[in-house]
Amino acid sequence: MRITGAVVAAILTIAGFSFFGKSIFNIWPIYLGGFLYVKYRNIPYNNIIVVIIFSTCLSPAVSQIAFSSGFPLYIGITLGILVGLIIGFVITPLSSNMSKLHVGHNLYNVGLASGILGTLIYSIMKIFDITIEKQLILSNEYDMFFRTFLLIYFILFIAIGFIINNKSFKEYGEILKYSGKLISDYTQLTGFGLTFINMGIMGLVSMIFVYLSGGILNGPIIGGILTVSGFSAFGNHPKNSIPIMIGVFICGIIGIWDIQSTPVIIAGLFGTTLAPIAGSYGIFAGIMAGFLHLAMVMNISVINGGINLYNNGFAGGLIASILFPLLEFFKRKS
Repeated sequence: MRITGAVVAAILTIAGFSFFGKSIFNIWPIYLGGFLYVKYRNIPYNNIIVVIIFSTCLSPAVSQIAFSSGFPLYIGITLGILVGLIIGFVITPLSSNMSKLHVGHNLYNVGLASGILGTLIYSIMKIFDITIEKQLILSNEYDMFFRTFLLIYFILFIAIGFIINNKSFKEYGEILKYSGKLISDYTQLTGFGLTFINMGIMGLVSMIFVYLSGGILNGPIIGGILTVSGFSAFGNHPKNSIPIMIGVFICGIIGIWDIQSTPVIIAGLFGTTLAPIAGSYGIFAGIMAGFLHLAMVMNISVINGGINLYNNGFAGGLIASILFPLLEFFKRKS
């Protein structure tokens, strides 16, 4: 495949979620399900590979059924793999239709499709009394190491972009003019130099958000930072993302949740899935979207049992689907 913004976003996202949720075992059945889909449709696999990579957000369903369903191990593994195959087979047509709800204003579109599919899978699991116990296993001993590592990592992104862009930051402002609405592939719109610069800057912005929130770098937060950086090749930039973070921060302060807690911080990071709202309708719309996003995401995981790792994409898709028609209405009236 040719490397595009979508591919960059997919690679950094799956790398980020490899810190929590995804493993060598639980992603492969989904890839294989995608392979069966393209054979059935008689199309090239590279037409859907990005969607399949993102759809591994449902990989916990494979692990849960394989090892924690109460079935004998050989039955559990067989059923887990079968569920992964089904996910990979059906996710492409599902996700292509989900985008019509928000018209490109939710960057994690597969997260919306996966949230709905995950809800169905979890409901079926409960028929057979397969329950998922809530857990919160977080590290705190690697905070300083990853602060240093990621700081160097994102500075290198900026330096490489600077070199590729003829040793200049010239025309970086062009990226800020885009709304970020799907599909905004900065590698094609502005080139790899400016894209790398944007990825580095957004990585640093994400780290600053974590610092101001008083968070400690652990697996989910690292995953969020890398995802934001990846999607900074495919929609995110400071102008459309910071308002979302502000909205989440405000909601976290006045709400019942601890602003320093990992769930709230990752909502601020992954909430930038709604960046196109700010890019299309302005800063205040973005702040409102971020505010509503935290309220939604903190209450929605219960319906899919946590098997959808892109729960923020699910919540963001619902918020975008509500806000888009309303914002369009008021925009036309004005």
